[in-house]
Amino acid sequence: MRRPPVFQPLLLFLSSLFSLSVGGDLLTPTQPLRDGQTLISAGGNFELGFFSPVNSNNRYVGIWYHKVSVPTVVWVANRQHPISEPKGSLSITANGTLVITDQNSTAVWSSGSSGLTNPVAQLLDSGNFIVKEAKGASNGPGSFAWQSFDYPTDTLLPGMKLGWNLTSHLNRNLTAWTDASDPAPGYYSMALDVEGDPEIFLLGGAHRLWRTGPWVGQRFSGIPEMKTYSMFTFNFVMDQDEIYYTFNILDGSVISRLIVNQSGVTQRLVWLEQSQAWSIFWFAPKDQCDGVSPCGPFGICDTNNSPICDCLQGFEPRSPTNWALRDGSDGCKRKTALDCRNGTDGFVTVNEVKLPDTSNSTVDMSLSLDQCRAMCLRNCSCTAYASANTSGGGCIIWTAEITDLRVFTFGGQDLYVRLAAADLGSASKHSHLSRIAAIVVGSVLGTLLLGWIGCCIWNKKRRRRRTKQAMSMLGTISFANNYINEGTEGNELDLPSYDLGTIVAATDNFSIKNKLGEGGFGPVYKGKLGEEQEIAVKRLAKTSVQGIDEFKNEVMLIAKLQHRNLVQLLGCCIQGEERMLIYEYMPNKSLDAFLFDKAKAALLDWQTRYNIIAGIARGLLYLHQDSRLRIIHRDLKASNILLDKEMNPKISDFGMARIFGGDEAEVNTHRVVGTYGYMSPEYAMDGIFSVKSDVFSFGVLVLEITSGKKNRGVYYSNRHTNLLGHAWYLWKEGNGLELVDESIGYSFPMAEVLRCIKVALLCVQEHPEDRPTMSSVVLMLGSESACLPYPKQPGFVATKGPFEIDSSSSKQDSLTVNDLSVTVFEAR
Repeated sequence: MRRPPVFQPLLLFLSSLFSLSVGGDLLTPTQPLRDGQTLISAGGNFELGFFSPVNSNNRYVGIWYHKVSVPTVVWVANRQHPISEPKGSLSITANGTLVITDQNSTAVWSSGSSGLTNPVAQLLDSGNFIVKEAKGASNGPGSFAWQSFDYPTDTLLPGMKLGWNLTSHLNRNLTAWTDASDPAPGYYSMALDVEGDPEIFLLGGAHRLWRTGPWVGQRFSGIPEMKTYSMFTFNFVMDQDEIYYTFNILDGSVISRLIVNQSGVTQRLVWLEQSQAWSIFWFAPKDQCDGVSPCGPFGICDTNNSPICDCLQGFEPRSPTNWALRDGSDGCKRKTALDCRNGTDGFVTVNEVKLPDTSNSTVDMSLSLDQCRAMCLRNCSCTAYASANTSGGGCIIWTAEITDLRVFTFGGQDLYVRLAAADLGSASKHSHLSRIAAIVVGSVLGTLLLGWIGCCIWNKKRRRRRTKQAMSMLGTISFANNYINEGTEGNELDLPSYDLGTIVAATDNFSIKNKLGEGGFGPVYKGKLGEEQEIAVKRLAKTSVQGIDEFKNEVMLIAKLQHRNLVQLLGCCIQGEERMLIYEYMPNKSLDAFLFDKAKAALLDWQTRYNIIAGIARGLLYLHQDSRLRIIHRDLKASNILLDKEMNPKISDFGMARIFGGDEAEVNTHRVVGTYGYMSPEYAMDGIFSVKSDVFSFGVLVLEITSGKKNRGVYYSNRHTNLLGHAWYLWKEGNGLELVDESIGYSFPMAEVLRCIKVALLCVQEHPEDRPTMSSVVLMLGSESACLPYPKQPGFVATKGPFEIDSSSSKQDSLTVNDLSVTVFEAR
């Protein structure tokens, strides 16, 4: 399982690190805090003062850990109103109002009037900055006229509340920084939804990305591991005045915080004194099933299954076609309608689950589980029920479609789903009938059946023996073993093997009239199997710059992949010295044949281009996240995007692809493959690749599709030397629409085009941690209401790294035809 990197929001400038204390933890009306001075809490846990984020000269008032060697800010006052010069001050007025003023003595932030007569502000050892009366007041939370804990930024500290004050309507939530140099509220946030049975959501703009599930006593339903955390205490308070979550640490020597980082991940971090670093203790979302409702209504997600989505007993896919293509978002529908009037409905128990979304549920803590069942049966709208507390007691009832249901390997709960009588025990009835049928068939047709099975087994063994013999010519056995060890199922390559005669006949003996093109791998030919099936044959040339490794990689990898936006490998031919791959034929050939040809580019209107962009995004999302394997393509480019007769895109050429292990975040290689112009800076320069490398290539593709122009092969800092620099310059100037290909004309949805350009610029940002994941990209492309962060400068590569440059990275002009990358190479 991939663990996201620890996110340190900023580094303080030396002026903050070596600032002077004003003599304690108090701020009074007669003694303001000036830039360069700090307050330090009585026990030395926290420090308050002015700071500048990394790569920024702006000044903010914030609180950071005093005893932690890595500067870590946990709260920012004027996060949306920075001061441009280090001449600001923080003061408290005579009525208890905190005020931040800039170099011109202009107020840029204030806490609001507190109505006090003798106020002071104090920094507590908890990290809370409070305003109270100077005399006669305790340090209890109820005695504070104002406190920073009521206005969190991206961090939840021990004792802080995440949730609502129902009396004052104060909503305490966490909001990520915009980026490491800007603490202004960013795209991601975490907030408590009080509707139904309250639960906490991680949000991307207004879109729900992950949820904790409801509080079920000692923990949230969606975080079963919480009950194993012996060093923490967790509390969830729900009364007429407040609904909130908070945590505390039992061991005073442990330093821990909960954050929402700018990548859209919520993390619990702990400080390791020995290594002087922050360590990830827990994070979410973790896996494919952590997304909100990936399997739709009445679907259930299980990461141990492939595909991960299944329908509950008594339900079937709403869209069988999409379901077969591993898209379960439409969910499931009942096989049999409920019959509430006659009282014949019952319940099936679903074990070890995260309870469904409770936003539209009702809760009655006075009911037992049996009473809960009876109440559900009396309510014709009730679809499911469960215990509201893992220790028993309480009742949650759902009266609408149940969504976002997932299975845990341990620590889940029982959910009772309402079914019609006909669907109750249907599995056991079916098994009983099957056994009877098997006995009858066995007694009547036993000899014939056994003979037929024996024939099938013999044919299958012969076919596998032929494939194994062919593969052994290539030395594939050790490769296959390594492949299996990386997590694939089975040990057989279930891929048809064609004999050479069949391929010779299909291509008219590799006739020149059937030749589609030629590149680094070798020539590509069009052919026909039988009367109807058109194919493309990729033939490895003896002089090929791509070799046996790439051939084996593509055979072993793409044969395992099935998605409507990936090209389909039909089989292979390995005979003598011949090595060929047989693909489905793509009549519209490759994307670059349209994009960079002025005559053909006019055939690509904006809707077609947008559909191509969305299709590529879905294909990449499948490779990165939804397939049984986790795959980095490493050579995504226009020539490797094929177009079928409806102009639907299909990603091709997996010779350079790499399978990632479940816990790998990035890999360093000394053999860089791919194509300049599409390679991310960290890959081209340092040989480091990850899913974010493909994201970068996707961003380049989107800009090429939008503009109809190629990106150049080598990056320089001058903005006019490549497409990325040109697009960035136009975007900053507010002239993004000037990038649009003239071939499109002037009839296109401007908002949609600008959104695609902005998504592309987010994808090609220099630092991989700034780039979105493909799941976020798909969400941003498909949502008109999504709030996109402002992109940073694209990455530019000026030099080569100290490693081998693969020949496939040579200067080239792409001429891909059909379902593969046909690359014409030129000497340097």
